Amino acid sequence: MNKIRVIDLNEATGLFRDLFDFELQERKGDVIAVMNDKEGFTLVLSCSAALEGVPTYPEGFHVGFYVDTKEEVDRFYDRLVGKKLIQPDQGPKNMRGGYTLYFKALDGILFEITSFA
Repeated sequence: MNKIRVIDLNEATGLFRDLFDFELQERKGDVIAVMNDKEGFTLVLSCSAALEGVPTYPEGFHVGFYVDTKEEVDRFYDRLVGKKLIQPDQGPKNMRGGYTLYFKALDGILFEITSFA
């Protein structure tokens, strides 16, 4: 089980649902949400304001997703632009042997979407 601390639990559950197809399995008020993806990955989101204050992460921390094709990375990019979560000039790039898109959401958490195809 993996846990991410966020400031806004509603925003976080919406982002993981809408962009990454996670499903909400359980919610405990405004404090904790348990989500699962189609691969059996369990993600626990906790509202830092209710528990520990503003979340801090170590340098280099990010949430990464591998996808099968470059086209999937491009689809993520298009959805992010459509939701105004990323600027049009911040598109995917070929780097470190993959095709990668980085963006920040949920008050500064870095996300990565990469295909090695």
